[in-house]
Amino acid sequence: QVQLVESGGGLVQAGGSLRLSCAASGRTFSSYAMGWFRQPPGKEREFVAAISRSGGSTLYADSVKGRFTISRDNAKNTVYLQMNSLKPEDTAVYYCGAAVSTGLPYPFSPGFWGQGTQVTVSS
Repeated sequence: QVQLVESGGGLVQAGGSLRLSCAASGRTFSSYAMGWFRQPPGKEREFVAAISRSGGSTLYADSVKGRFTISRDNAKNTVYLQMNSLKPEDTAVYYCGAAVSTGLPYPFSPGFWGQGTQVTVSS
């Protein structure tokens, strides 16, 4: 079991940047592939990015490629999502998820979720 807590959300103007963090409990963080998802208002949750256990492999949704960067620090049990050039359509609740996986499967399907953090991008 792993518990996840997201932070770093907020209100930002279009073109701005935010960095989300997801802190995991337990000593087995490096056993999990990690990912970020988001749920825009009135829409279903969608995949944003994922990173392998070592951090050597990453996946991105087409809508965020070149703007968002996922990374992790296994010593700090934390995964990050650096979001640049934000657009109003990036407004959503962002969730991090953990998956027990030796690789980086797609679709990425976490078995554990955080509670989410709100990101609002104003035009």
